[in-house]
Order: sequence, then structure tokens, then C-alpha cells
Amino acid sequence: MKILVPVKRVVDYAVKIRVANGKVDTASVKHSMNPFDEIAVEQAIRLKEAKKATEILTVSIGNAKAQETLRTALAMGADKALHVDTGDVETLPLQVAKILKAIVDKEKPDLVILGKQAIDDDANQTGQMLAGLLGWPQATFASKVELAADNKKVTVVREIDGGLETVSCAIPAIITADLRLNEPRYATLPNIMKAKKKPLEKTTPKDLGVAYVGKLTTLLVEEPPKREGGVKVESVDELISKLKEKGLI
Repeated sequence: MKILVPVKRVVDYAVKIRVANGKVDTASVKHSMNPFDEIAVEQAIRLKEAKKATEILTVSIGNAKAQETLRTALAMGADKALHVDTGDVETLPLQVAKILKAIVDKEKPDLVILGKQAIDDDANQTGQMLAGLLGWPQATFASKVELAADNKKVTVVREIDGGLETVSCAIPAIITADLRLNEPRYATLPNIMKAKKKPLEKTTPKDLGVAYVGKLTTLLVEEPPKREGGVKVESVDELISKLKEKGLI
């Protein structure tokens, strides 16, 4: 079984986002793999360790710095990587899904496991769109993944409002990873060194036969206004008076 795991380079989740000149300051802050994608990589590795998978291909779409994220995935345990260079053009989920479909058509994976969403845009759309383009079944928000003995079906426990839902999908399938699926491992120094020798190919949307045009431009980013201090009132009548002064009632 071959597993494809898309990963995205994002501003590290622990970094406090700063706005400068109407844009998010990304030049001087730490970047890392999207946490949900890291969970997806870990799940693929665990399936390989359980002898359910034979190869893990990880792919990242973005500028040259995306290769750093791919090296992290390789150090965790992925077998090879593919970088789709799109320069600094902002990507839309549908464009990403079309590129991933072209990769799936070429590489023929049995499973695609990806994070349920990226923490920078919080779109939560790519996995669902990819399933639609491929005509494959999908199991989103996975908190548990089990493959059948014959690797022809996958059972997924999904996190839904108010509880859990268990679904069964025929393979090939799309799975999106939720926060409680697993705890990703840290890449050890020996594995980081080994990752430098693992294959990392580079391609472009044009090479994959995908028309890629930047259709999204961020015009302005503003920080939320600072909260003003509250006031205490002595009675209900005073509360009503204050609300009337502010035109709230």
C-alpha cells in the first residue's frame, strides 16, 4: 500500500502573529509544518510500522522554503518527497486539490492522508475537494484509523458535534486528520541526517498539466481593536442608563 501525505509550511503555532504595513509579518518569524499535517504524517508512519503500508510519499506546494517542511516529514519517517514549486503566489484550496489530483493520477497511492485544515487560512476544504475531483470516498476529522486485514477497507472514527461517528470506506480513499488522532513523534538527529539523503523531487503545476493562476490577493490585514476597560455599576437603573448612553438599547 502506498500513502500520499500533503504537508504545508505555516507560521509556527506558538508564534504570536504580528501585522506590519497591512500584512502579516512572515519574514522574521519561525515556520514549521502545519500541526494537522504533522499528525497525518505520523499516522502514515504508524501504518507502515504496522506493515499495512509499504511507501510514504509526502508532497508540499509552495515556494522553495517548502522543502524545509518536506525534510521534516522525511526525518519523521516518510520515504520520499515531492515539491511543487508555485513561487510566492497565494494558493486556493481548489488549486491545491487539482495539483494533488494530478499527483494521485501519476503516483497511484491507495490512501491520501492530510490534515483537516491549515492553521493559517483555516479553510478545511482541500481534502473534501480532492475526494470530489477523484470520485473517492472520504472520511474527515479522523480520530482513529484502522485498516482491514486485506487492506481493501478502512474504518475511521470521526469527531462530530456531540459525539463520534464510525464510517467504513473502500480503498482508495481520502482521510483528513483531526487533533486527537495521534501524538506526532519528534525527528531524531540521526533521522534528520538520513533525511538529507532521501529523494526529494521538484516539479511545477505546468509539469503536472495543471493551469495555475494566482486568483487570491490579500488587500489588507488589521489587528483587532484593543479591548477597552469595563465599568462597574451599582444598580440595574444605572446599567440601563449606561446602555442608553452608548445607544445599545
